[in-house]
Amino acid sequence: MARILVTEDEDSLRRFVARALQMDGHEVAQAADGADGLAQLQEGPFDLLLSDIRMPVMDGIALAHQAADAFPALKILLMTGYAEQRERADDLAGKIVDVVSKPFSLPDIRRAVATALAA
Repeated sequence: MARILVTEDEDSLRRFVARALQMDGHEVAQAADGADGLAQLQEGPFDLLLSDIRMPVMDGIALAHQAADAFPALKILLMTGYAEQRERADDLAGKIVDVVSKPFSLPDIRRAVATALAA
């Protein structure tokens, strides 16, 4: 299975997603903001970065740009609950697989991750 980094500032959501992905057999690391996420990516390797867009310290857009530049084979899946944040991800079209809208169900996020890993 895959090694996935979940970067999300909301603790309960981050733990929920991590547990769901672990139940699917993935190895999951967690980060509470983009700066911590970038540091963990550098310790990698990871197969997938699943990151919220809106976070303190470094947002998911900046994290996605830096991660894609540093790790071209890394698959990136973003998530957001804000429509305007989704539009901010448009310049990442060639670097990310998709943007998942919050709120999502457990089957939704599992399906999105499976699709991203298969891309």
